[in-house]
Amino acid sequence: MKKRVLYSFIIFSIFSCKPNKVENSQKISEEKELPNLVIVLSDQHSADMVGAYGNTQIITPNLDKLASEGVLLENAFSSQPVCTPFRGMLMSGMHPLKNGAFVNDVPLLPNKKKLLAEILKEKGYQTAYFGKWHLLGGNRDRPIPKELTYGFDKVLTNNCHVDFRPGKAFFWNKNGEKEFFNEWEPYAQTNQAIDYLKEIDTSKPFAIIVSLHPPHDWGKFKGEDGKMHYRYDTLDELMKLYNRDEIELRPDLKDTPDRRRMYHGHMAQITGVDIALGKLMNQLTTMNVANNTVVAFTADHGDMLESHNAKLPKQYPHDYSNKIPFIIKYPKKIKAGLRTKTLLATMDILPTLLGYMNVDTNQSFDGKDLSEKIIANKLKENDYVPIWNYRIGRARNSNWRGVETERYTFSTSKESNNALINTLFDRENDPHQLNNLYNNSSYAAIQKKLEGYTKEWMQKYHDEFYGAKEFNKVQPKSKWTYNYKYSPLELLKNK
Repeated sequence: MKKRVLYSFIIFSIFSCKPNKVENSQKISEEKELPNLVIVLSDQHSADMVGAYGNTQIITPNLDKLASEGVLLENAFSSQPVCTPFRGMLMSGMHPLKNGAFVNDVPLLPNKKKLLAEILKEKGYQTAYFGKWHLLGGNRDRPIPKELTYGFDKVLTNNCHVDFRPGKAFFWNKNGEKEFFNEWEPYAQTNQAIDYLKEIDTSKPFAIIVSLHPPHDWGKFKGEDGKMHYRYDTLDELMKLYNRDEIELRPDLKDTPDRRRMYHGHMAQITGVDIALGKLMNQLTTMNVANNTVVAFTADHGDMLESHNAKLPKQYPHDYSNKIPFIIKYPKKIKAGLRTKTLLATMDILPTLLGYMNVDTNQSFDGKDLSEKIIANKLKENDYVPIWNYRIGRARNSNWRGVETERYTFSTSKESNNALINTLFDRENDPHQLNNLYNNSSYAAIQKKLEGYTKEWMQKYHDEFYGAKEFNKVQPKSKWTYNYKYSPLELLKNK
């Protein structure tokens, strides 16, 4: 009798354990098959400031090489060309009215849907974030609380700080203390990422974001014309790579010594970012993981550099503000040297990268998975992506809505007649957007069609052309800058 009971127990144990072993084996197998992910971001870096996009004077050999090894998107747009909203959409795939990060320095809400790193951690990924964060909201000069790291195992950041110089740039360490870098910030942050990669568990996939703040401005200088201009000056070794007198400015921009200084520093910073990217790519090669890694390079938004007499570097509907570089390399799925006209908006980034990675998630996104469409390089006649800008009245920005198609840029405002935010550009005939056709009778039918697209996406995302008046009327007691609970839509709909 005892033997029979013992035998039955052994049989039960074998069969009860077997599924767990199979499940564990499947999980290990899936982890080995899943590709790694590396996202590299720059900030205030427009598409026209990359060699592979046609700029013959910018020095970007590593970006150009990345483009030659993967796919270059000719029509990628920062839907809302502002740092925090871009990052919120990148992390969530959601519209800012839903994810909370609808203007600069307000938080990405942690309680709406699983975010990028949270999705990947469930699949067994090791996750880390290096560089500019700008998703915490409120006071910039504070570390990121563990509960607001959105699924990243390791976060080394200064949150948002614009002095990139050695001895001035810093990060918050694991003890919540400032540690200052002894080298230019992008180089130091890239080295942090490389050190992390050297120590990871190579039996598991990894996903990292390296967010480099340059070529963003870092203050202002008083120009020879007596006016204040945005400052971009950087390391001497980078500045020496360019001859300021030989730099070509964008078309129709009045040539002045102050603008040449701006361009010089901006372009030198871009080359520094390119050097940092090269170091990171070399590390992937050294680790022998390059073929199984999805690498994506893009930027928060562009920089006007005073084109069109813009007062701000960004937050305009023009290509210099919102047309961004976007390059993806993944040898297993993407043919080297591909260029695609597929339109991509910021909300599309997360679902598209997950599509290339074969990472399934049960949640829906506001953006689209364009992984197959990008490779097919096909556009439909009515394809468009939404663009917009929100304001809450504390900055000099504007409130507008619009769309981008392959050929046209359209934007409109209810609050201002400013020609910088009421636009219609025919990029096919006017690639530098010098001739504003807004309310031009010859383009009335086209404008009406683009207005229809704009109303269509606004209705889809429940945007009733909200502005500072509406947002401030429903502002939570915590203020928008410290709101970690309610999305703008939740408050607007319950007013």
